[in-house]
Amino acid sequence: MTAALQPTLAPSASNRPLREVVRQFTPNWFTVTMGTGILALALNQAPFATPLLHRVAEMLWLANIALFAIFTLLYAARWLLFPREARRIFGHSVMSMFFGAIPMGLATIINGFLAFGIAHWGQTAVVIAEALWWLDMAMAVACGVAVPFLMFTRQDHSMEKMTAVWLLPIVAAEVTASSAGLLVPHLADPQAALSMLVLGYALWAFSVPLALGILVILLLRLVLHKLPHKDMAASGWLALGPIGTGALGLLLLGADAPQVATAAGLAGLGEVAQGVGIVGGAVMWGYGAWWLLMAVLTTARYLREGMPFNLGWWGFTFPLGVYSVATLALARQTHLGFIADIGAGLVVCLALFWLTIAVRTLHGAWNRYLFVSPCLARGAIPGDLEADFV
Repeated sequence: MTAALQPTLAPSASNRPLREVVRQFTPNWFTVTMGTGILALALNQAPFATPLLHRVAEMLWLANIALFAIFTLLYAARWLLFPREARRIFGHSVMSMFFGAIPMGLATIINGFLAFGIAHWGQTAVVIAEALWWLDMAMAVACGVAVPFLMFTRQDHSMEKMTAVWLLPIVAAEVTASSAGLLVPHLADPQAALSMLVLGYALWAFSVPLALGILVILLLRLVLHKLPHKDMAASGWLALGPIGTGALGLLLLGADAPQVATAAGLAGLGEVAQGVGIVGGAVMWGYGAWWLLMAVLTTARYLREGMPFNLGWWGFTFPLGVYSVATLALARQTHLGFIADIGAGLVVCLALFWLTIAVRTLHGAWNRYLFVSPCLARGAIPGDLEADFV
């Protein structure tokens, strides 16, 4: 690791009071919960999983709940103590995208209640997961509509400044759709299961087509204006997120469909949905392979040039994680060993990424130099909102 990759510590950062940490707290911290949560879920599903590894995954999930709670308190405190400064995020063309990280981080906790919580709390874990899922759905839909509306009406965007960060508020709904696919088999009421299955497909459609459209524009932007600045280096991995989550959603919802549809008297429809899930999942998995390879190549280039550490590095984790989990789901449904081997390799890479980034994030959080709100920089918000800074 070259010296250029080391974070720069402001002289007063380590002495920054808690009140200033709250003032500078931004929702991109929730990407930490996204990356930690998806690692816990991926380790639990890996082909090489052992009882010890399951325990490690469970501890990561519990730690993730604690992180999510702490971040929620800090961000709520910012809105309570510094409302004029907090609302500047609505005009910021990058930081506002990270509202989508909040429901996506919560989704990993919901999935963990099903993967780890049932063994401890039984049906109570399902009840908690279902209640949180409805909250998660509301937040995901709100992000998917409100943030693009702000982009249309209030923020300053251009093709040259575009990055894959645009995907974050859009992708939240399809992450919720994948969670629906995990939750449906645990619902005892056939009507409730059918309702959630249909909502899962609706949320998938609410997100995936838009995300794929953004990827087309992103490809054009990369051709015309080349790679983004090295501070946004990890954003290239975000393109893998909607593809991996889209594939996972089709696979999970398709696996649920036969049982749910049969109970509703629609057995034929369930079989079709299952087939569409496998075929669609395989197609999107192949599409994701291109973006994965491209992300590896661009990251190698950034590393040669010197890539400074920032919270954006968590963009390496969640997209790779959902693609890994989708790969493992495809392997289970097709019974193809080579896909399972690829999935295992991806999980190992994910764990290495997470360990590296988590250590550096812990250092930055302890010394408080990672608590920086770009929204508060003079000139960050165009128009009338600038008055709020003065």
